[in-house]
Amino acid sequence: MTAGKNSRVTTPVLVGITGGLGSGKSSVCSILAGMGCAVFEADKVARQLQVEDPDVIAGMKKIFGDDIYSRDEAGKLMLDRQCVARKVFMDSLALRQINELIHPKVFSAFRDAVDDASKAGVRVLLKEAAILLEAGGEKGLDSIVVIVSDLDKRIERAVKKGMGGREEIMRRIQAQWPQEKLVERADFVIENNGTIEELENNVRDLYRKILSLAG
Repeated sequence: MTAGKNSRVTTPVLVGITGGLGSGKSSVCSILAGMGCAVFEADKVARQLQVEDPDVIAGMKKIFGDDIYSRDEAGKLMLDRQCVARKVFMDSLALRQINELIHPKVFSAFRDAVDDASKAGVRVLLKEAAILLEAGGEKGLDSIVVIVSDLDKRIERAVKKGMGGREEIMRRIQAQWPQEKLVERADFVIENNGTIEELENNVRDLYRKILSLAG
């Protein structure tokens, strides 16, 4: 793990966790959650908005067409996420439109989470997001942690998670910012190429550094 610059500190300490597809963001957040950190999963919130928020649903239909939605046997609204993923990774305009539609609402939800964490006395709140930096989601955060990993390992993890075949995953990785660009913006970098025990040790070291920001 390497460390870089640190900025002003809030209460709770707000830490962004990001990295490319298959880098291991969720694993790092899970370890930190076990150490007492609260976690705001920006991507999960975005997915919920796409099937629960009327304004977002209307916007999604305008961008991608009505047929991206259907209902299951219980009448629950379902989004064809694979279809959306294919379109946004082939159409930069659609990607920009969906980001402009969803990210302001995700940011608002994060501010609510910060307020809740502050009232609950939480010392560290993590904001986990795949495109944290690309979407400008690092605003107001005290530190940025970037998880990096070798390409083959990233592809292997993504395949195991059922995120598609190797070719599809490679296209999605190539559509994201390269790891080198993410690292340039990081305060802390964690390499995730070894065993889970090695990752846990690196995360413990990271946690101590984060706590030092909280005084």
